[in-house]
Amino acid sequence: MDNIYLDTVRHSLAHVLAWAVCDVFSDVRLGIGPPVDNGFYYDFDLPHTITEADFAAIEARMNEIIRGDFQFIVKKITNYEEFFANQPYKLELIEELRAEGEEITAYELGDFVDLCAGPHVESTRELRNWGFKIGSIAGAYWRGDSGRQMLQRVYVHAFPSRKELKQYYQFLEEAKKRDHRVLGPALDLFFFDETAPGMPYWLPKGLKIYNLLLNFSRKVHEARGYHEMAGPQLNSGTLWETSGHWEHYRENMYIFEQENYALALKPMNCPNAIKAYARKNRSYRDLPLRFMDTSVLHRKEASGTFHGLLRVQSFRQDDSHNFITFEQISEEINEILDITDYLYGVFGLSSRAVLSTRPEEGFLGDIADWDKAEGELKQVLQARYGDDNFSVDEGGGAFYGPKIDIKVHDSLKREWQLATIQLDFQLAGKFGAEYTDSDGKRKTPVLIHRALFGSLERFIGVLIEHFAAKFPFWLSANQIGIVPVHKEHEAYAAGIKARLDAEGFRVNIDTSDGTMGNKIKSYRNELTPYIIILGDKEAAEGTISLRTRSGTQINNIPLESFIAACRGMEGEYSLELVEEL
Repeated sequence: MDNIYLDTVRHSLAHVLAWAVCDVFSDVRLGIGPPVDNGFYYDFDLPHTITEADFAAIEARMNEIIRGDFQFIVKKITNYEEFFANQPYKLELIEELRAEGEEITAYELGDFVDLCAGPHVESTRELRNWGFKIGSIAGAYWRGDSGRQMLQRVYVHAFPSRKELKQYYQFLEEAKKRDHRVLGPALDLFFFDETAPGMPYWLPKGLKIYNLLLNFSRKVHEARGYHEMAGPQLNSGTLWETSGHWEHYRENMYIFEQENYALALKPMNCPNAIKAYARKNRSYRDLPLRFMDTSVLHRKEASGTFHGLLRVQSFRQDDSHNFITFEQISEEINEILDITDYLYGVFGLSSRAVLSTRPEEGFLGDIADWDKAEGELKQVLQARYGDDNFSVDEGGGAFYGPKIDIKVHDSLKREWQLATIQLDFQLAGKFGAEYTDSDGKRKTPVLIHRALFGSLERFIGVLIEHFAAKFPFWLSANQIGIVPVHKEHEAYAAGIKARLDAEGFRVNIDTSDGTMGNKIKSYRNELTPYIIILGDKEAAEGTISLRTRSGTQINNIPLESFIAACRGMEGEYSLELVEEL
């Protein structure tokens, strides 16, 4: 079933929902009802506040309408003002359509008529086998404008069969169990507080994971010719005026006044990277020159957009700005994608690429340069992934150059936007950054903006949900928990811990007065990969017994065998725990 037909059916169901709501309640003013991923929504303005208690009545009326086998009939209405006299939102849309010279159409469904361009299914008969269920209610400003009326948005999940609807709700249950906003605080990884909206507090275990990721990224990039730098957190307004952020991004920046001049916390690293580049005379022999910067960024966001670690105001990126010649575009993009594929492969994330091309209006630079760059990027993607594993977003590029976005799929097959690789023909020139080419002429380098994990905060949020917080051994904050069975086993346990500490593993030993069962339960609740249990037999034979996170029990094994297995998991960035020794 193709996406066009899916959208057509879901939009047709949106009309059924609107009719049902008008029948169940009175004085309903209609907004809009488009299809979305996994269903559709419709916005309503009515005096009654819709709650979950109303869902059954609305769904029952929808089923009555569907069984009625009503036709979707396009209508030409000339007296729109009279016909939609009690529908102010529809009248507003009509005025805009008239101003733009667009055709105005409406669709009749039984006694219900709605302004709509279509298309729709022929009859509600086609909707009978579909599975649908009201999912939630949310507030939504009309036209997305916070100065306009708040409407009630009814979300409905809709699938071609009831079986698929049931599977989707099973997926939602699993996703709910993995919600990083619940698991993160519960496992003492991070938390949020009203004193710092949208800015996470990283707790010791969470910060350990954060630093492991950051150091892993540094190791990978350093081996590939990247140089890490750090720019100031505060820059004067003149820097942001030159870069264009003052004009185009100022409302998202934290701005301060000092001695009659403006300063701003940096929302991006690019101007500082260009400053570092431009401080010296450069030659074509110096290029590519890759400046990585992982320092903290701040971006002011509307409070309603915060979503755990996925949308924050304070974050860090595995950010880099690569200065290259025009002729190096294809090779450099290929090398960046090599790193991207490797990084995502380490975490078991599959990915696909999206190429965004020149916008129709407002772009900077020569069309010939755009065409050549887009052509090279497309060839790179075709050669790497084939035509079926990347798509083209026509006109979706930034005003300063085309870009590649990488979308990844997690263990639940959900798609996340992470990496962005952007070509920029303009910004380096604004700061006078140049190099001497082989012909002796001064030229402006092409700048590549790229972040592969993207925001570390967002990436960790994705990983928590991808792994259900059961991180691989190498990425676990606490890798090994040790449980002495009795007090007399604590000395032996201390020796085991000292040996593991010497290997650099992250080990915790529980010598509290709790029972062995409670100690094991505590480590299991913390999702510790391995629990070492030490009693009489282990102490007498100089061995250890293990319980893995999955519950597998491995008894009386040599410590060195376990150490060798742990070294292997760390060295290979293994996703799976060794379950047999």
